[in-house]
Amino acid sequence: MAVSVGSHPLPDNHSLVSTVALCQAIDRSPADVPLLGLISGGASSLLVGPLSPLSLDDKTAVNRLLLDCGAEIGAINTVRKHLSTVKGGGLARRAAGRTMFTLVLSDVIGDDPSVIGSGPTMPDSTTFADAVAVLERYGLGGRVPSAVRDVLRRGVGGRLADTLKPEEAAAQHLGAAIIGSNRNALNGAADEARRLGYEVFVEPQPFVGDTTVAARDWAARLTHLSGRTRWCVIAGGETTVVVRGRGRGGRNQEFALAMVQELDAKAIAVLSAGSDGIDGPTDAAGALVDGTTASRAADLGLDSAAALADNDAYPFFDRLGDLLRSGPTGTNVMDVKLALGVGS
Repeated sequence: MAVSVGSHPLPDNHSLVSTVALCQAIDRSPADVPLLGLISGGASSLLVGPLSPLSLDDKTAVNRLLLDCGAEIGAINTVRKHLSTVKGGGLARRAAGRTMFTLVLSDVIGDDPSVIGSGPTMPDSTTFADAVAVLERYGLGGRVPSAVRDVLRRGVGGRLADTLKPEEAAAQHLGAAIIGSNRNALNGAADEARRLGYEVFVEPQPFVGDTTVAARDWAARLTHLSGRTRWCVIAGGETTVVVRGRGRGGRNQEFALAMVQELDAKAIAVLSAGSDGIDGPTDAAGALVDGTTASRAADLGLDSAAALADNDAYPFFDRLGDLLRSGPTGTNVMDVKLALGVGS
């Protein structure tokens, strides 16, 4: 068995080499042997094959712009698919009509296999025009590399083959099963909380949209549980951050930072963490915040509002000793948020 490595959340040369090796393995496999795949979150970065004449630098520039502008993952992957030879069913096309079944660990809202990892083994219903619309929606049309704009224009004009469509022959022998998801993680956490004697509430809908808005809305809802004792609220999902500052952090650390003043002096503690153990470009999975965070920060001369404005959650929580450093977990099913309260 061969193991190849890549980079996340942005691809690197190792990602390129690993993708070539995978494609060669598919090419060498017997034509009458079914193929089994495993796709998880992060595959969009680990599996990268820029559509000619794009370079890895072109792809990386687009990915960075999409991540920094707060685009949701479905929109990001729509663009990624149309700049790639392997995403959007590209690997399935390479299999040339052979039976291919994919086991999928989901890191996206809705658990759609065509979105997870940019769907390299699944047909895709999005188009080049959809990819252009995403860039325009987030004001990136004039900021992406000129080679990217040219490829998308050629695609919209019908001069490039689009991603694999459901009606194509290569899409007729494909299947997938979700073997792990955010809901599985939340249910597992709920079972453990009940075992520990907490009254448990699981949020029915995943958290999406702007991180700061979602955090403050949740803080307001949590305060309504103050009359109960020993309660636990569990939520999941994946919010987005618009990077306006020059600080360091990730969406989970920013989620906790946005709750600092909202939870001040309240008997509530919150953990927001990535299930993969990695939050943004940091060594932390997320951060903890409770009713004492604001006063402890003030004692150290830390300003939560200034840190939030600069997207600088990591050093804020690092000074407080409230970062969660679990190390990589080896899986990714989006984010998990736990709130504990002891009543008033």
